[in-house]
Amino acid sequence: MDLARVALRAAKEQARARGAAAQQRKQARRGGGLRSGARSDGRDPQPLGSAINRLITERGWETPAVVGGVMGRWPQIVGEDLANHCVPLRYDEDPAARVLTVSCDSTAWATQLRLLAPQLVARLNADLGQGTVRMIKVVGPGGGERRFGPLRAPGSKGPGDTYG
Repeated sequence: MDLARVALRAAKEQARARGAAAQQRKQARRGGGLRSGARSDGRDPQPLGSAINRLITERGWETPAVVGGVMGRWPQIVGEDLANHCVPLRYDEDPAARVLTVSCDSTAWATQLRLLAPQLVARLNADLGQGTVRMIKVVGPGGGERRFGPLRAPGSKGPGDTYG
């Protein structure tokens, strides 16, 4: 009788060990094996805003995200009149440059923006953080299509309202 109890106990322990090992393998395949219980952990559902903020921070996208927000709020920053004629094109995040390129639809508005550039840089840096924008590059309207032919005067650049 004693021998039967010892054998039964050994068989139960082996089965438990095999089951525990199988459970560990199964949990490892599912991603770590920890179960979410009453307490929250990193695998619980999160609000979209906080998940995006965490992703932006982990990837180091803070400055491009902030500058993208400024491009979305461009009319509130520069005013409706200027925003109707000048549009931000891109932001070059090179630490040496940090240039915001803005396109204007006429040379008059491009000149106006060039005169307002120092105040606009100060306003953007107050909104984004000091040193985020160091310079505003103003791009005027592109000239018309250049056509060459017998009826064109040599050296003519196109319409009179070209920038440059």
